[in-house]
Amino acid sequence: MKYMMFVCTDTEPETDESRVPDIEVWVAENDTAGRRVTGSVLGAASAATTVRVRGGEVLLTDGPFAETKEVIVGFDILECADLDEAIAVAAAHPMAYNGRLELRPLVDR
Repeated sequence: MKYMMFVCTDTEPETDESRVPDIEVWVAENDTAGRRVTGSVLGAASAATTVRVRGGEVLLTDGPFAETKEVIVGFDILECADLDEAIAVAAAHPMAYNGRLELRPLVDR
């Protein structure tokens, strides 16, 4: 099963940096195991453009649409047997300590 994992900042990061795993090790382990299909860091939220169509008119807004202190800073597509495995993969990611990770199953259409 494929999962989109949104990598987000958080206002309450882990204070003990010695407990935070290394991102390069996490990427290498999950790439080698075939659990990480792809992933990337995103550009700054200030570089975002939000697109909406209302009344037939294309409306553009600079920056992210949501007004929040937490922002999505990256993503990974995971291939896992089930949600339990996806949770274990996410829990080992450094941003589980310094941010938050949101898992969503991808829906085949």
